[in-house]
Amino acid sequence: MGKKIYLCSPHMGGGEMKYVQEAFDSNWVAPLGPNVDGFERELCAATGAKHIAALSSGTAAIHLSLILLGVKPGDYVIGTSFTFSATVNPIAYLGATPVLVDSEADTWNMDPELLEEALKGLRSEGLKSEGQGKMPKAIVVAHLYGMPAKMKEIMAVADRYGIPVVEDAAEALGSEYMGRRVGCNSRFGILSFNGNKIITTSGGGALISDDAAMIERARFLATQARDPAPHYQHSEIGYNYRMSNVVAGVGRGQLEVLDLRVKQHREFNQWYRGLLKDVPGVTFQSEPSPDFHSNFWLTCIVIDPAVAGTDREKLRLAFEAANIESRPLWKPMHLQPVFAGCPAFVNGTSEKLFENGLCLPSGSNIDEEGRRRIEEVLRREFKV
Repeated sequence: MGKKIYLCSPHMGGGEMKYVQEAFDSNWVAPLGPNVDGFERELCAATGAKHIAALSSGTAAIHLSLILLGVKPGDYVIGTSFTFSATVNPIAYLGATPVLVDSEADTWNMDPELLEEALKGLRSEGLKSEGQGKMPKAIVVAHLYGMPAKMKEIMAVADRYGIPVVEDAAEALGSEYMGRRVGCNSRFGILSFNGNKIITTSGGGALISDDAAMIERARFLATQARDPAPHYQHSEIGYNYRMSNVVAGVGRGQLEVLDLRVKQHREFNQWYRGLLKDVPGVTFQSEPSPDFHSNFWLTCIVIDPAVAGTDREKLRLAFEAANIESRPLWKPMHLQPVFAGCPAFVNGTSEKLFENGLCLPSGSNIDEEGRRRIEEVLRREFKV
């Protein structure tokens, strides 16, 4: 058995140590410092964002965005159901109630028509019970596995109801929608630099906004909300959410290879498509039109067991037996025990994707020998 092949492991570009060494040489080994400032500037340049705050995680960025949007206990916040729990957890941090909305089949992201149905339902329920609709304070939309959501349609719905949108682009750095990098199409965007993302700082995230005052406010809250005084004074609750100068140095080096990593992930996706093009019952998460440009952080397939002759779990176990990591698609939040009882507007799409879908190993550092082992499993299981 060969060495373990991971789903997507960190891939260093070679330039990271220069910035990390500068942090050590200058003794800037704290939250804040020249690397943090540089990382924020360079992220703006890479994404087209006007303002960015570098933070300790993408989850922290979502949490701060909801605070900045005034979310309070008892409020509703709409969130994507088909996503990782970190998209929705910050809603609960604030004592608000997640309202979960299912996916459309084209991109696997939030369904704009179902979003409108949810908003109409919440408004009519409010009219019956309170005399006015209790409308959500925010909508949190995830771009799954790098695939942009249908932001034009989602923003049109959100604008009709006057509700701000937060883009969870944790998995989608480098992806584009209608010519703009994702995370820059709404009130706030968030990024993640966790160890398995397309670039990494080992752990970290960022908050994006066109509003300079909002980003300054986020930085204030992220540094324990310390008032401007010679002593430690705090007039409100803050958080330890700022990125360290050391890991920001890793991020600066990683940004130098972002475009290369996107190219490599997209090429890997094409390799899988070529390999499986004649296999009946296998479909890929795909770009619906030229408006969508995914980084294909992970290549994902759906297997119809009635046609393909195998199923998601058999393939996953075959990979596992070969010391290769693969993973079922996200279990929808409306099926998670922790969110049982939350309002949910579902259409069955995400449940089918979870039942039959698999994330294939997609790391840009998987070498030719690794691809050979992956191909061997796929050919054996699909009998091609």
